[in-house]
Order: sequence, then structure tokens, then C-alpha cells
Amino acid sequence: MNPQVVQPNAIASLMPIIFIFGIFYFLLIRPQKIKQKEHQRMVSELKKNDEVVTNGGIHATVVNVKDTTLTLKIDENVKVEINKTAIAYVKKSR
Repeated sequence: MNPQVVQPNAIASLMPIIFIFGIFYFLLIRPQKIKQKEHQRMVSELKKNDEVVTNGGIHATVVNVKDTTLTLKIDENVKVEINKTAIAYVKKSR
């Protein structure tokens, strides 16, 4: 007598992997995409005289806005040009 071998359902064996992917999507991927879109919107709305903080912690005022860079005034006679992506957040928009 041959015992019948019962093979598990293919979909049932993939359910844990699909469930784990769903958790990763809703807990990690989706919130990161939302945060990235918000940061891109904030950077695109920067204008002259906005007070900003860079990723390095430098507090400055926007003097000039170009396509991909900003000129920031840190102190009297101290100006630096940085990439827009280096802005962490806007302290005060004027």
C-alpha cells in the first residue's frame, strides 16, 4: 500500500511571504515615500528670506534660489552655496 502524499496548496505556502511584504510596505516603504514627497515639496517652495536649517545643523537665511542650489547667508559677509537636498527643514517662511 502506497500512502498518499498530500502536497500543500501553493497559495497557502506563499501567504506568510505575502503577509510579511504587506507589513513591510505599510510600516516602512509607504511612510518613507510620503516623507520624501513632503520634503521635495518643501524644498521646491523655498524662497528668498526663508530661515532654514541644513542637515549639518547650520541655521541660515536663503539669499538666492537656483534650480538645484541655494545661497545661504550664515552671518554678515558669510554666504555659502549648497544643494537644495541638504535642507532639513524651514524654521520660518517669510
